[in-house]
Amino acid sequence: MGRPLKKRQICALPASTHFVPKSNEDAPPVKISLEEYESIRLLDYLGMKQEEAARQMGVARTTVQALYFTARKRIAGCLVESRPLVIEGGHFELCGKCQDSCELTRFSLQKGSRSTMKIAVTYENGQIFQHFGHTEQFKVYTVEDNTVKESHVLDSNGAGHGALATLLEKEKIDTLICGGIGAGAQNALAEANITVYGGVQGDADAAVNDFIAGKLAYDPAVHCDHHDHGKDHSCGSHGCGGHGHMHRHGQGQGHGNGQGHGRMN
Repeated sequence: MGRPLKKRQICALPASTHFVPKSNEDAPPVKISLEEYESIRLLDYLGMKQEEAARQMGVARTTVQALYFTARKRIAGCLVESRPLVIEGGHFELCGKCQDSCELTRFSLQKGSRSTMKIAVTYENGQIFQHFGHTEQFKVYTVEDNTVKESHVLDSNGAGHGALATLLEKEKIDTLICGGIGAGAQNALAEANITVYGGVQGDADAAVNDFIAGKLAYDPAVHCDHHDHGKDHSCGSHGCGGHGHMHRHGQGQGHGNGQGHGRMN
């Protein structure tokens, strides 16, 4: 008799399990299991590395790879063929109340209680500046119990991408709201345990209020190929924050967290 299959740990059930295209509601559905969904959530949405996701799910890294690859293929088929997506079934168990040993707790809540947090916004004349690496100022907001208690402007002093991440880490920033941002900067911010909400445009104060209310419009796959343009290119001139490239990555990128924003990555 073979060894029984070990159940995969998931932290919570998805808020919605059925996604139906308006133009093809009666098509045969594409199904993914709860643990396949969890691999997408951990790697693509939360930006964990495969090793972190494997620890969280209580499986080997190769198992996470297999779950992730299968889920991405099925979701791709769902999008290309305009078929409903159903999340159900699988071989899993809920991890229960997250404790300090839970990888998700370490990854998402390491700053302490989420009732108090500090948010930084790339800032220029009241608006969200559209290229993280060239921002000269951040507006920093201290939020307690979903209310902005204090805000001030922080000068970047001409720091580059990596130094900006260090600056924000020293300021004990939990969350960054910005326009365009490159992969290198996202990695540096992930190392500093700062969650990124990119692809955001408009008024800085309004964006923070939308974030607190759980309705911030952002791009989980934000990217800016600023260095591929000519030297006179300005991301702010055409809104690099609006680029919506979908990418595959085996290790995940540091964007997004476990908050309840209704976006499909």
